[in-house]
Amino acid sequence: MTQTAALAEAGEARPSPLRRMWLWGTAHAVDDMYQGLVPACVPYFVLDRGYGYVAATGLTLAAALGASIPQPFFGIAVDRRRLDWFAPAGLALAGIGLGLAGLAGPYPLVLALLFLSGLGVAMFHPAAGKGAREAAGDSASDNSAAAMSIFAAGGSVGFFLAPVLATPALMAMGVGATALFIPPAVLLAFVMLRKHTRTTAAPAKARTGTDRWGPFAVLTAIEVVRSLLWVGIITFIELYWIRHLGAGHAVAGIALAGFMLGSVIGTLLGGGLADRFGAVRTTRIGGILIIPLLIALRITPGEYAPLILALAVGIAINIPFAVLVKLAQDYLPTRPGTAAGVTLGLAMSAGGLFAPAYGLIAERHGPEGVFTVLCAVPLAAVVLGMFLKRP
Repeated sequence: MTQTAALAEAGEARPSPLRRMWLWGTAHAVDDMYQGLVPACVPYFVLDRGYGYVAATGLTLAAALGASIPQPFFGIAVDRRRLDWFAPAGLALAGIGLGLAGLAGPYPLVLALLFLSGLGVAMFHPAAGKGAREAAGDSASDNSAAAMSIFAAGGSVGFFLAPVLATPALMAMGVGATALFIPPAVLLAFVMLRKHTRTTAAPAKARTGTDRWGPFAVLTAIEVVRSLLWVGIITFIELYWIRHLGAGHAVAGIALAGFMLGSVIGTLLGGGLADRFGAVRTTRIGGILIIPLLIALRITPGEYAPLILALAVGIAINIPFAVLVKLAQDYLPTRPGTAAGVTLGLAMSAGGLFAPAYGLIAERHGPEGVFTVLCAVPLAAVVLGMFLKRP
């Protein structure tokens, strides 16, 4: 074989990150859309069904419990057995559970369906994270971090699209409009299953290496800090614009959309930076960069000038996202499913446990008090980042 032919064959063997990851990124977007649809639908359960606030909180809790706690256990199962079908099955379950919840009558049945939807999300992430890592490759020459950033960005896109797609449908049709979101999950799950049956004949590549649980624990703690930031911002950013900056609902909605758009941009940007400068350095950059941006957002007056800062904060907070997922799998090379389950599931959901604390701060000091506290939260990530080790 000539050198030219060898290079051509190598080029065919290593398609671009987008070509390698389009299906995984799309599936991640659709899967996480169902997580984002739960808070978007809760107000309509209150309006259409007359649920009280405690009952409405129960809906969110049911979906969160299903989506978070089982993920590490699914990750262990995925690492021990070839369970590629978990990803399409979980995606289908997430869509069907949420879609039927709006049609169900009794409140316990609604709770059960939303729990099953969350369980589908939990099934999807470890298997998809493992499959995406295999498609992304393990070396920098494969642009593996950039490829994983496409997968991770899919989740941010899904959260962004959820309220954009759901609100018009729910306003027009009521809570029963959740049924409209069943087909995307079922159709994409079918596509994934077909792809699985074409490729599963090849034996799985054996995973080698030494699992490093110490650095993985540090990384998980950083992801928990990031989750604390995410929950605080996503919960109070609109209220901050309305009640502190004196903006209308439309401008507050733009602030939220800007933050979510920045999250998508930051995820993609982080993958490219990691391929260029390394995953550990990129994680540290994201932790440091967020602090001055949050301070600037907190002290900048007016309802329009801080909008660009909302975008910038979204970018900074998500620069480490795809990097953390890949780095976790580098630390646990023989357990990529477990690594994905913890970083995408348990650690990502940990911030929700602190939401009541943010609520108490807001009751006493307003949304601006929450954002003042948020300025200090990234300091913990900066300190923890000093203990990260190169994989």
